[in-house]
Amino acid sequence: MRLICSLYCRRQNRSMHYKPPSTETNPTMEDPTPDYMNLLGMIFSMCGLMLKLKWCAWIAVYCSFISFANSRSSEDTKQMMSSFMLSISAVVMSYLQNPQPMSPPW
Repeated sequence: MRLICSLYCRRQNRSMHYKPPSTETNPTMEDPTPDYMNLLGMIFSMCGLMLKLKWCAWIAVYCSFISFANSRSSEDTKQMMSSFMLSISAVVMSYLQNPQPMSPPW
């Protein structure tokens, strides 16, 4: 019994608990999803504005919501809000130019 206690006591001193790596020391651990969705939202909103495609404008709004939902609170929100406003303006302008309901793209 004494042998088991001495082994257990020695191993308890050596045990190390898991600590997840911080993203400040390793920037490659950050999730790139908000940035990709922000870029996709801007591309789709420009296609919605220039080509007058309503489905592109709605996809831009969807990408902007995903970008906002996956962003961290410490990030700068200026670019995200400009992407969101661009996508909303693409939807508004496409419906102002043609108020007909959206037709399926296929």
